[in-house]
Amino acid sequence: MIGVLLVDDQPLIRAGLRVLIADTFDIEVLGEAGSGEEAVRLVPELRPDVVVMDIRMPGMDGIQATAALTAAAEPVRVLVLTTFDDDEYVYAALRAGASGFLVKDMALDDILGAVRVVAAGDALIAPGVTRRLIAEFAARPAARRKTRGRAVDGLTEREREVLTLVGRGLTNAEIAASLYISMGTAKAHVARLFAKLGARDRVQLVIVAYEAGLAGEE
Repeated sequence: MIGVLLVDDQPLIRAGLRVLIADTFDIEVLGEAGSGEEAVRLVPELRPDVVVMDIRMPGMDGIQATAALTAAAEPVRVLVLTTFDDDEYVYAALRAGASGFLVKDMALDDILGAVRVVAAGDALIAPGVTRRLIAEFAARPAARRKTRGRAVDGLTEREREVLTLVGRGLTNAEIAASLYISMGTAKAHVARLFAKLGARDRVQLVIVAYEAGLAGEE
């Protein structure tokens, strides 16, 4: 069972998510918080697998709370809620350690799927946000971001191909189909990219792909 903490300053949104999750067999709501401060206080007590975190909240916002939770002695995975106009906030949340990003008008089934993806240790960025978000990240001055070009230089040709496709937002299944390889082989290549590039999750691989100029390659 995946334990979730819902964090949003709007009770109606929390209530809607709670009702949605109540109909699932593998996800349960352990608690709710109306602010970042409350979330940081509740996580050690409730020990959720995933924190579904709003960004814009009074006091400690979702970005600050995400940074605190992911830097804790026992870090928790954070799935951030956003809107299409929140690119700057999402960029900051990415740097704070968030594992995923959802747009609030996504289909409810997609939200549940994202919770499962993040709980399993992977990362997810909502379609439509990925390009704008990571392109913004890559466009920032080098002094304000970590460039990993040297690490990419150490990749094999096949690994560069896989990283390029990861950067375009493809899943392992889509990568396998695109390169005419098995799903197991695609997963193995992605796992080696994690190890070689020191990436925590798929979000960071997307960042590396953009920084290295691979995501725009055809």
